[in-house]
Amino acid sequence: MENSTEDYKIQSFDLDTQALLKTALKDPGSVNLEKVSNIIVDQSLKDQVFSKEAGRICYTIVQAEVKQSNGNVFRRNLLNRLQQEFKEREETRSRSLQEWVCIVTFICNIFDYLKVNNMPMVALVHPVYDCLMRLAQPDALMNEEEVDCLVMQLHRIGEQLEKANVQRMDELFFLLRDGFLLQEGLTSMARLLLLEILEFRAGGWMLSSTAHKYYYSEIAD
Repeated sequence: MENSTEDYKIQSFDLDTQALLKTALKDPGSVNLEKVSNIIVDQSLKDQVFSKEAGRICYTIVQAEVKQSNGNVFRRNLLNRLQQEFKEREETRSRSLQEWVCIVTFICNIFDYLKVNNMPMVALVHPVYDCLMRLAQPDALMNEEEVDCLVMQLHRIGEQLEKANVQRMDELFFLLRDGFLLQEGLTSMARLLLLEILEFRAGGWMLSSTAHKYYYSEIAD
């Protein structure tokens, strides 16, 4: 199914950049793909809505490049830049919680969309876990924004991440369970989100309709 370029949430860019991205989506060989990957990552760091969408854009460019020339220039540049952001994650978190949440969202989004032979990219499994483990530390659990990000990512990619490495998922959920049971000072919303994700995984990565009504009526209130 072809997406129109309007579906990709690129309206927030200036017109020149929009034109560059539209060309990259259709004719990647004709543009500077390193520049394109940097534009996408830079925007993802400051725009949470875009960071949730960017995986689809990257997927489309990767597919277009493979189809056009069997190339992987864009993917290589994208992964290099992600590696750089991943290495600097603590500095990013100290500087800006919003940027940190955006980079986690973006890395998880890329994990969700970019597949090799329909399997998640092995190179991303541990970095994704490392980001989620950081969100499960006591200081992060005190921030609703980080708890919300953690739960959102686990809803989206938890099941495929567990298939990639169940031991690390167990370790992550030990932290979440201990945080829920033992940590003082959590907000009632953070506690509710943690309980919901504990139940979500225990139910085989789904909630019963009763549980869904309970949690989502509470969150709406």
